[in-house]
Amino acid sequence: MRSYELMMIHRPDLAEEDVRSRVADVETTIGGVGTMDTTDFWGKRRFAYEIDHMTEGWYSVVEFKGEYALVSELDRTLSLSDEVVRHKILRRPDTDS
Repeated sequence: MRSYELMMIHRPDLAEEDVRSRVADVETTIGGVGTMDTTDFWGKRRFAYEIDHMTEGWYSVVEFKGEYALVSELDRTLSLSDEVVRHKILRRPDTDS
């Protein structure tokens, strides 16, 4: 399995509890096929530039291990979600320790 980092930005009009619930749903999806490492909830932050007439959003970062099929499924699911403004999945460098 490879290591990945997923950053999500949720719509600013959602309540914090709703955003945390959506992040927990993503964690559940990852946990079913891969391995969860850490979740870092950054809270509501201002954008550097306007996105779809929004100036802020809820940021969260999830680190996990999984196969490419999981990454592909997460990308498809998050792309279809109206609550996610942007998302990015990066492959982390492999560390043998």
